[in-house]
Amino acid sequence: MGVFTFVCRSSGGKWTANQYSGDLEGSADSTYELQRKLVQSALSVDSSGGVQSSFSFITPSSAVFQVIVGGGSGGGFSAGGGAAAAPAGGAAPAAAEAPAEKKEEVKEESDDEDLGLSLFD
Repeated sequence: MGVFTFVCRSSGGKWTANQYSGDLEGSADSTYELQRKLVQSALSVDSSGGVQSSFSFITPSSAVFQVIVGGGSGGGFSAGGGAAAAPAGGAAPAAAEAPAEKKEEVKEESDDEDLGLSLFD
């Protein structure tokens, strides 16, 4: 698995990027074109699997772009920050617990009705 982090800057209408810890770099007229070029640069070094990328603006003229190649994603697409890092097995118990909590809430609401108190009485 390869992780490539790039520091991106805009100057004079052109975006440039340098790898944070390495020799890869790129430039383009737009952030979209720059991201495509940087992914291709990362793939030329490591093409061991699927690709995930993240582009985050720091200021209007600077950003950080990260490309992750490979890893055990299982071929699925995941969007989002922390959710992507959680293993698939850990998500199932959380989903199973959520309906149980909803049932308890409904039960509590019905207990209030049994007290004979109503807003419209």
